[in-house]
Amino acid sequence: MSDEIKTLDDLNTVVEGVAEVETAAPREPVRDELGRSYATGKRKDAVARVWIKPGSGKVTVNGKEQNVYFARPVLQMILAQPFQVAGVEGEFDVVATVKGGGLSGQAGAVKHGISKALQLYEPSLRGALKAAGFLTRDSRVVERKKFGKAKARKSFQFSKR
Repeated sequence: MSDEIKTLDDLNTVVEGVAEVETAAPREPVRDELGRSYATGKRKDAVARVWIKPGSGKVTVNGKEQNVYFARPVLQMILAQPFQVAGVEGEFDVVATVKGGGLSGQAGAVKHGISKALQLYEPSLRGALKAAGFLTRDSRVVERKKFGKAKARKSFQFSKR
Protein backbone atom coordinates (compact mmCIF):
# COMPACT_ATOMS: atom_id res chain seq x y z
CA MET A 1 0.00 0.00 0.00
CA SER A 2 1.56 3.27 -1.10
CA ASP A 3 -0.89 5.61 0.67
CA GLU A 4 -0.94 4.68 4.34
CA ILE A 5 -4.06 5.15 6.47
CA LYS A 6 -3.12 7.11 9.56
CA THR A 7 -6.32 8.90 10.53
CA LEU A 8 -10.02 8.13 10.63
CA ASP A 9 -10.64 10.57 7.78
CA ASP A 10 -8.17 8.65 5.60
CA LEU A 11 -10.06 5.46 6.37
CA ASN A 12 -13.41 7.04 5.48
CA THR A 13 -12.10 8.24 2.11
CA VAL A 14 -10.82 4.76 1.30
CA VAL A 15 -14.08 3.11 2.40
CA GLU A 16 -16.21 5.53 0.32
CA GLY A 17 -14.48 4.36 -2.81
CA VAL A 18 -15.18 0.69 -2.14
CA ALA A 19 -18.55 -0.63 -3.31
CA GLU A 20 -20.91 -1.59 -0.53
CA VAL A 21 -20.09 -5.07 0.74
CA GLU A 22 -22.77 -7.53 -0.26
CA THR A 23 -24.83 -8.54 2.76
CA ALA A 24 -26.01 -12.11 3.20
CA ALA A 25 -28.90 -12.59 0.80
CA PRO A 26 -32.10 -13.89 2.36
CA ARG A 27 -32.29 -17.63 1.96
CA GLU A 28 -34.49 -19.00 -0.80
CA PRO A 29 -36.90 -21.88 -0.12
CA VAL A 30 -35.66 -25.20 -1.52
CA ARG A 31 -38.55 -27.25 -2.93
CA ASP A 32 -38.87 -29.90 -5.65
CA GLU A 33 -41.39 -29.96 -8.51
CA LEU A 34 -44.00 -31.56 -6.21
CA GLY A 35 -43.70 -28.75 -3.66
CA ARG A 36 -41.79 -30.86 -1.12
CA SER A 37 -38.61 -30.21 0.82
CA TYR A 38 -36.14 -33.03 1.46
CA ALA A 39 -33.55 -33.43 4.19
CA THR A 40 -31.47 -36.17 5.79
CA GLY A 41 -31.43 -36.52 9.57
CA LYS A 42 -28.97 -38.56 11.61
CA ARG A 43 -28.73 -39.72 15.22
CA LYS A 44 -26.49 -42.50 16.61
CA ASP A 45 -26.54 -45.16 13.87
CA ALA A 46 -29.93 -44.16 12.43
CA VAL A 47 -30.29 -42.27 9.14
CA ALA A 48 -33.65 -40.77 8.16
CA ARG A 49 -34.67 -39.46 4.74
CA VAL A 50 -37.49 -36.94 5.27
CA TRP A 51 -39.85 -35.20 2.83
CA ILE A 52 -42.28 -32.53 4.04
CA LYS A 53 -45.11 -30.83 2.14
CA PRO A 54 -48.09 -28.71 3.17
CA GLY A 55 -50.93 -30.86 4.46
CA SER A 56 -52.93 -31.92 7.48
CA GLY A 57 -50.11 -32.96 9.83
CA LYS A 58 -49.98 -36.66 8.87
CA VAL A 59 -46.65 -38.36 9.68
CA THR A 60 -45.69 -41.59 7.88
CA VAL A 61 -42.53 -43.48 8.83
CA ASN A 62 -41.42 -46.44 6.68
CA GLY A 63 -44.95 -46.71 5.24
CA LYS A 64 -46.63 -46.87 8.67
CA GLU A 65 -48.49 -44.28 10.70
CA GLN A 66 -46.41 -42.43 13.30
CA ASN A 67 -48.28 -43.93 16.28
CA VAL A 68 -47.85 -47.47 14.87
CA TYR A 69 -44.11 -47.21 14.12
CA PHE A 70 -43.23 -45.18 17.22
CA ALA A 71 -45.64 -46.70 19.73
CA ARG A 72 -44.13 -45.00 22.80
CA PRO A 73 -45.63 -41.56 23.50
CA VAL A 74 -42.17 -40.15 24.29
CA LEU A 75 -40.98 -40.95 20.75
CA GLN A 76 -44.10 -39.36 19.24
CA MET A 77 -43.44 -36.26 21.35
CA ILE A 78 -39.88 -36.10 19.97
CA LEU A 79 -41.25 -36.02 16.41
CA ALA A 80 -43.70 -33.21 17.28
CA GLN A 81 -41.06 -30.92 18.82
CA PRO A 82 -39.83 -29.17 15.62
CA PHE A 83 -43.40 -28.26 14.62
CA GLN A 84 -44.18 -26.91 18.11
CA VAL A 85 -41.02 -24.78 18.24
CA ALA A 86 -41.65 -23.42 14.72
CA GLY A 87 -45.36 -22.87 15.48
CA VAL A 88 -46.59 -24.83 12.46
CA GLU A 89 -48.33 -27.80 14.11
CA GLY A 90 -50.68 -29.68 11.78
CA GLU A 91 -49.61 -27.72 8.69
CA PHE A 92 -47.19 -30.22 7.11
CA ASP A 93 -47.37 -33.86 6.04
CA VAL A 94 -44.19 -35.86 6.65
CA VAL A 95 -43.01 -38.94 4.78
CA ALA A 96 -39.86 -40.49 6.25
CA THR A 97 -37.80 -43.61 5.62
CA VAL A 98 -35.38 -44.50 8.37
CA LYS A 99 -32.70 -47.21 8.62
CA GLY A 100 -30.27 -48.35 11.27
CA GLY A 101 -30.10 -47.98 15.02
CA GLY A 102 -32.91 -48.50 17.50
CA LEU A 103 -36.25 -46.77 17.91
CA SER A 104 -34.87 -43.95 20.06
CA GLY A 105 -32.09 -43.14 17.59
CA GLN A 106 -34.53 -43.38 14.69
CA ALA A 107 -36.91 -40.93 16.37
CA GLY A 108 -34.01 -38.52 16.87
CA ALA A 109 -32.96 -38.93 13.24
CA VAL A 110 -36.48 -38.21 11.97
CA LYS A 111 -36.67 -35.15 14.26
CA HIS A 112 -33.36 -33.87 12.86
CA GLY A 113 -34.58 -34.48 9.30
CA ILE A 114 -37.91 -32.72 9.92
CA SER A 115 -36.09 -29.72 11.38
CA LYS A 116 -33.73 -29.44 8.41
CA ALA A 117 -36.55 -29.90 5.89
CA LEU A 118 -38.73 -27.28 7.64
CA GLN A 119 -35.87 -24.80 7.50
CA LEU A 120 -35.40 -25.50 3.79
CA TYR A 121 -39.13 -25.21 3.06
CA GLU A 122 -39.58 -21.98 5.05
CA PRO A 123 -36.23 -20.21 5.74
CA SER A 124 -37.88 -17.81 8.21
CA LEU A 125 -38.28 -20.73 10.66
CA ARG A 126 -34.51 -21.22 10.84
CA GLY A 127 -34.00 -18.91 13.82
CA ALA A 128 -36.44 -20.71 16.10
CA LEU A 129 -35.20 -24.18 15.09
CA LYS A 130 -31.54 -23.20 15.50
CA ALA A 131 -32.18 -21.62 18.91
CA ALA A 132 -33.82 -24.86 20.05
CA GLY A 133 -30.77 -26.80 18.81
CA PHE A 134 -32.71 -28.96 16.35
CA LEU A 135 -30.50 -28.23 13.32
CA THR A 136 -27.36 -29.55 15.00
CA ARG A 137 -26.56 -33.22 14.49
CA ASP A 138 -26.11 -34.95 17.85
CA SER A 139 -22.67 -36.46 17.26
CA ARG A 140 -22.65 -38.78 20.27
CA VAL A 141 -22.21 -42.40 19.20
CA VAL A 142 -21.37 -45.63 21.03
CA GLU A 143 -17.74 -45.90 22.09
CA ARG A 144 -15.90 -48.84 20.55
CA LYS A 145 -14.83 -51.88 22.57
CA LYS A 146 -11.11 -52.09 23.34
CA PHE A 147 -9.09 -55.30 23.39
CA GLY A 148 -8.21 -56.59 26.83
CA LYS A 149 -11.40 -55.03 28.23
CA ALA A 150 -14.84 -56.47 28.87
CA LYS A 151 -16.56 -53.51 27.17
CA ALA A 152 -15.42 -50.06 26.05
CA ARG A 153 -14.07 -49.17 29.51
CA LYS A 154 -15.07 -51.96 31.90
CA SER A 155 -12.17 -54.23 32.87
CA PHE A 156 -12.22 -57.87 33.82
CA GLN A 157 -12.03 -58.59 37.54
CA PHE A 158 -8.50 -58.07 38.81
CA SER A 159 -6.84 -60.98 40.55
CA LYS A 160 -3.65 -60.40 42.51
CA ARG A 161 -2.82 -64.13 42.70
